[in-house]
Amino acid sequence: MKQLKIGIALCLTVATGLSGLSSAKAAIDIKSKSIIKIKKGPKGSEIKELDSLGVKNDKDSLVQVAFRKIKKADLLGGVSVVNLSQLMEKNYATYSLENLEALAPGFHGNIWGNSSYLVLVDGVPRDANNIMPTEIDQITVMKGIGSVALYGSRAAKGVVYITTKRGGNYGQRVNVRANAGVNVPTAYPEYLGSAEYMTLYNEALRNDGLSSLYTPNDIYNTSAGANPYRYPNLNFYSSDYLKDSYNRYDVTTEISGGNDKAQYYTNLGYWSNGSLLNFGEAADNGGANRFNLRGNIDMKLNRIIKLNVDATASFYTGKGVNADYWGSAATVRPNRFSPLIPISMVENGDDPSTIYVNNSNYIIDGKYLLGGTQLDQTNVFGTIYAGGSNKSISRQFQFNTGVDFDLNGLLQGLSFKSALAIDYLTSFTQGYNNNYATYQASWNNYAGFDQISALTKFGDDSKTGIENISSSYYRQNIAFSGQFDYNRSFNRRHNFSGTLLGYGFHIGESGSYHKTNNANLGLQLAYNFSQKYYADFSSAYVYSARLPEKNRGAFSPTISLGWRLSEESFLKDNSAIDNLKLTASAGILNTDLDITNYYLYQGYYTYNDAAWYSWKDGQLVHSFDRRRGNNFDMTFPQRREINFGLEGSFFNNSISFSGNAFFSQTKGNIVQPTSLYPNYFSTGFPVYSDIPFVNYDNDQRKGFDLGLNFNKKLGQTNWSLGLNGTYYQTEARVRASDNQFVDEYQLRVGRPLDAIFGLQSAGLFMDASDIANSPSQSTLASGGVKPGDIKYKDQNNDGIVDTRDEVYLGRGGWSGSPLTLGLNLTAKWKNLTFFALGTGRFGAFAMKNNSYFWVDGQDKYSAVVRNRWTEDTKSTATFPRLTTGTSDNNYRNSDFWLYSTDRFDLAKVQVSYQFPARLLGKGFIREFGAYVNGFNLLTVAKEREIMELNIGSAPQTRFYNLGVKAMF
Repeated sequence: MKQLKIGIALCLTVATGLSGLSSAKAAIDIKSKSIIKIKKGPKGSEIKELDSLGVKNDKDSLVQVAFRKIKKADLLGGVSVVNLSQLMEKNYATYSLENLEALAPGFHGNIWGNSSYLVLVDGVPRDANNIMPTEIDQITVMKGIGSVALYGSRAAKGVVYITTKRGGNYGQRVNVRANAGVNVPTAYPEYLGSAEYMTLYNEALRNDGLSSLYTPNDIYNTSAGANPYRYPNLNFYSSDYLKDSYNRYDVTTEISGGNDKAQYYTNLGYWSNGSLLNFGEAADNGGANRFNLRGNIDMKLNRIIKLNVDATASFYTGKGVNADYWGSAATVRPNRFSPLIPISMVENGDDPSTIYVNNSNYIIDGKYLLGGTQLDQTNVFGTIYAGGSNKSISRQFQFNTGVDFDLNGLLQGLSFKSALAIDYLTSFTQGYNNNYATYQASWNNYAGFDQISALTKFGDDSKTGIENISSSYYRQNIAFSGQFDYNRSFNRRHNFSGTLLGYGFHIGESGSYHKTNNANLGLQLAYNFSQKYYADFSSAYVYSARLPEKNRGAFSPTISLGWRLSEESFLKDNSAIDNLKLTASAGILNTDLDITNYYLYQGYYTYNDAAWYSWKDGQLVHSFDRRRGNNFDMTFPQRREINFGLEGSFFNNSISFSGNAFFSQTKGNIVQPTSLYPNYFSTGFPVYSDIPFVNYDNDQRKGFDLGLNFNKKLGQTNWSLGLNGTYYQTEARVRASDNQFVDEYQLRVGRPLDAIFGLQSAGLFMDASDIANSPSQSTLASGGVKPGDIKYKDQNNDGIVDTRDEVYLGRGGWSGSPLTLGLNLTAKWKNLTFFALGTGRFGAFAMKNNSYFWVDGQDKYSAVVRNRWTEDTKSTATFPRLTTGTSDNNYRNSDFWLYSTDRFDLAKVQVSYQFPARLLGKGFIREFGAYVNGFNLLTVAKEREIMELNIGSAPQTRFYNLGVKAMF
C-alpha cells in the first residue's frame, strides 16, 4: 500500500509539472528503469529531468540554436523563434518565410540591418523557397553575435534556421491538407492610348522645335476606334490578352509515426499556379507546378548509437513562351502596330495577298494574320501566337544523414555527433522556337470603307522541330560537421555544457570557377546556476582562401551572460512576475562575406586588346596594363557587437515580452581607395593602377527589437495579440571615398549606408528669363535647359549646378525600412478561430526612376505625363516638359522624384473552423477542419498607387483561398 501511494504521488507530481508545457499525458518508461525527477525552473514552469542524462524538456519548449537544442527558458537573447507547425493551424502560408517580420522581432527582410543572412535547413545551407511551410516545424532567427559565432564567417550577418518536422513515438498519423485559391491583380499601370500619345508626342516635338509627326486626321481616326487594325490602339492590359485572375492549387499529405526504436516523417506535396496571359501559346503554356517528396527517419540502433537519414526531392516545371510580355508592356507604344490583320478586310481581287493567306501556317482563330512592321518583324504578340513555347525545369535532390554516439560509458554527459549532407540542383530551359511571318497592311478607302489593298510580308513560317536547351545551371553543396558535446548537471544546480566541433560546407555552381567555402572550428562552453545565472562562451576559428596565405585564419570569440531576476529574493515572491531575465552578449566575428573576389590581395597585369601604346617611333603595340597593387597584409573584416536583452512574462503568462538592443560595427571593409593615393598611382590611358585593396571602410548599425504578447479570455473567447517591432540605424563611420569631396554636405561619413544622394529641386523653369537668372545647369543637360525643365539648387554657390551640388536626401531602404512593425491577432471561440496579421514599414524613401516616370525620346507615355509642364499649366504642373530628345537634366536623382515608402499592409486574414470530435465519431477521420483566408488584402499608404505597381513584370496580386485539412 505504501508503494502504491508513492507511485500515485509520483504520477500526480509528473502530471502537474508537465501541465504548464503540454496537455499531453505523462508516462513513465518502466522498461528503461529511469527515475523521473522534477526540478524547479523559472516561475510558472517545471522542468522534467531524466535521471543524470541531462535536462530533457518537452519538444515544444526546445529551440534549435547553433548545433544544439536548448530550452526556450535558457535562451540568452538575440534569438527569435516561430513554431510554424503550430502557427499553420490558424495561419496557412505558401512560402516558408512568409510575413516572418510580423512574427519574429529583429527580422525585416534582413537581420538587424545586415543583408545576406545565412539560411540553414536542418543545419545545411539551402534555399528558403525550396521548402514548403507544411514541412517546417520551427524557424529560429539568430540575430546576436553570440548565437551565430559557431557557424563562422558565413553567418556574420545572421542566420535563419529552418527545422523540418520529424516523427514521434506514437501510432501512425496521416494529415492531408488541400487548398484552392485565386490570384487577382492588385493594380495595372495606366498608359496613354494611341490618340493621346500621338497628341502629346507632337507636343514633345514642338517643344524641341520640330514639326509634328502625326496628322489631325490620324489622331481623329485613332480616337474614333472605328478600325483598330488600321489605327491600332494597343492595350497590353486588355481582357483580349489577360484573364481577370488565375488559380493556385496545392495538396499535401503527411505521414508520421514510430515507436521507441524508429520514427518516420514523410511529406508529399504538389502545387500548381496559373498565369494571367490568355492568348496564343500562353493560354496553354502558362503557369508552373511543383512536386516535392521528403522523408525523415530517426532510428535508435542500440543504447549507444542513434541514426537519422533524411532525403528530399523537388521537381519544378514552369511553362512559358519565348517572349517577355510584361517587359514589352512597359515599352511598346500603343500605335506601334496591329497584332492581328483581319483576312476579311483584304480587298477582293488582291491575289498576292490571297496567296499569302493561303500559304500561311498561322491563321489565328481562322480569321487573322499576324501583324508587324518593317521595325517589328517579330514582336511579342507574334511570338506568343506562333513563336513556340518553353519549359523552365528545375530538379533538386537533397540528402543528409547523422550519427549520434552516447559516450556516457567513457564520461558521463559526453556524446559525439556527426552529420553529412549532399545536395544537387540542376535547371535548364527546354524550348521549341518557331519562325513566323508577319504582315503589314496597306489600306484604302476609295469604296467608302476600309480595305487592305496589299500586304507586305516579313519573314517566313517554319517549324524546325528542334528542341533547344538553354540556361543550363547546376549547383552542388557538400556540408559536414562533427562535434563532441558535454552536458552534465551537478547537485541539480550546476549545469555545464560544452561543444567542440568542426563545420564546413562547399558549394560549387556553374559559371563560377571558385567554389564557395566555409570551414571553421568551434568551441562553446556554457554554465548556468539553477537557471538563474548564465554564462556562455562561443567561438570559432575561421578560414578563408580570399585572404593572403599568412592571414587566412582568425579567431572569433564571443561571450554571453544572463541573469534571471525573477529568481532573486527581492522578486521571487512577487505573484505578478512569472519570469524576468536580463542578458548581454559581446564579441568579434571575422568574416569574408564582403570580400567580393579571390586574390584581391595580389596585384596583376592584364593584356589590353582595346588599347595600345607606342613604345617605338612608327610602331604600335598592345599594352599590358597593371590594374592593382599588392597588399599581403589584408585581413578579415570584423563584425564587432555588443547587445543587451530583456525578456519576461507577467500575470500567469497573460503578458509576455522580449526585447534586444544592439550596437554593431563592421571594421575593415575591403576597398580600393583611389582618393587616398597620389594621382600618379593610376592613369586613364593606358589604363593603369598600382592602388591596392585595403582594409579601410567602417560601418555601424544600432537599434532595438521588441516582441510583446497579450493573452486574455473574455467570456468564452480566448484573445491573443502580438506586437513586434524593429528599429535600426546604419551609419558609414569611415569612407575612403570621402577624400574626393570638397564640401561637407557630400560626405558619406555620418550618413546611412543606404543613403540616397541627389540634387535638390527648386521647381520648374518658368521661362527664358528664369533660366537666365538661375545658376547654369549646362553640365547636366547636354542640349541645354528650356522652360519646363527641373531647376536645381546651387549648394556651393559657385554659379554652376553639377554633381558637386548633390546632397543627402534620405534613406533608400535597400536593406529594409528602418522601422518595421508587425501585428497579429487571434480570437478563438469554441471551434471557430479568427486570425489577422499586419505589417508596417516606415522611414525609407525611393526614387520614381523607372520607365513609367522617366520618359523621353520615343518612350511609351504613362498617365503621369498628363500633369506635364506647358505654357498653360506652368503654375500647376508636377511633371517636366515632354521632349523627344534625351532629358539628362530632368531624369537624374533628385528630391523631385523622391517619395516615401511608408506603408501598412493587412497581409493576412483567416477564419478557421475545427469540426467537433463528437460529429466525426470514431470513424476513419479523426480530425477535420476548414478555413478561408485572404493575402495582401489592403495597403494603407500615401503613395499606395506607386507601391502597388509593377513595371516590366507581372502585377502584384491579392490571393483568396479556401482550404481543408484532416487527420486520419
